[in-house]
Parts: sequence; C-alpha cells; structure tokens
Amino acid sequence: MGPQTDIELVEQANTTLYETIERGDHEALSGLWLDGQVSVVHPGWPVLRGRGEVLRSYALIMANTEYIQFFLTDVEIDVLGDTALVTCTENILSGGPAEDDGSVGPLIGQLVVATNVFRRTDEGWRVWSHHGSPVLADRDEDEDEDDEGPSGQEPSKPLARAHCASRCWTSRAVMSLAQV
Repeated sequence: MGPQTDIELVEQANTTLYETIERGDHEALSGLWLDGQVSVVHPGWPVLRGRGEVLRSYALIMANTEYIQFFLTDVEIDVLGDTALVTCTENILSGGPAEDDGSVGPLIGQLVVATNVFRRTDEGWRVWSHHGSPVLADRDEDEDEDDEGPSGQEPSKPLARAHCASRCWTSRAVMSLAQV
C-alpha cells in the first residue's frame, strides 16, 4: 500500500480525536491539539480560547462523564494546503455516574453536528478548533400533549427542542469551570 493521502491522514487524526475522548485519555488528547491559540465550543458552552482553557474543559468533561461513545456519520473532509476542515454528525451515547446500588447510570443518546479544523505540523495533523452544536429534532408525540395549538388543535408546525450531547455532564462541568 502506498503513502497515505492528506484526506486519509486527516480522517485518521479525526478518528483518533474521538477515540481518545472515549478512552478519557487526557494526556493523549493534549498531544492532539496545536500549541498556542486554539478554540473549542462544546454544546451549550461559550467559546473557550487558548490551549489551557480548551484542555481544562476536556478534563472537566472527562471527570464528569462515566461513559461516552461516538458514532460519526456524514463525515466530510476538505484539505487546502496545510489546513483541513472536517464536518460530521456525532451520534453520541453517554452516561452519567453509576447509581447508588452500583448499577449502570442513565444512558442518553444525542446528536451534535461538529466542525473540526486541523493544521499540518511536522508531527502530523493537529486540532486547531472544534465546534459542536446540538441538533434540533422533532419532539416525541407524547411530549407534544402540553403543546396544543389554539382551542386544543394540533400545532401547525412541529415543535423542536435542542438535543445536547453533553446534557448529562454539561451543567456539572460548566459549574466546575466557573468555580475554578
């Protein structure tokens, strides 16, 4: 097999990013990010800038997430010179802390659309920026009972709500970040 193309190398770097988060390996995750000015937007969070803030956010997420698994779909990769843009849908299964009796905590499945920007370095492709946004989805029928239109009629348009992949840990992690 010949040398890998830029697209293949970026795809490998993107996959490694998600696998590292799944393992909760903060040290390895640190090695995937560029040094210097980087940024991240986690669903429901403000933009965080600078390597220290970005890596601290991941440390908080990892400390407050018992289980997380990403199934990436709709992956598109574009490379222009030494910059690569990856867009994808993160189909996320995550879980909170175990129950008091030791049983598995609640699992939540969510969708996030993500944009990852990579820069080519001498060590390979490194993450420059990550932005994740929750996907708006139609509400389940049983949730629509309280959302009737005028005179008890069905609403004319489906109502939507934000599905945040980080719902099980975002509040705890943001509160922890604010306290530091």
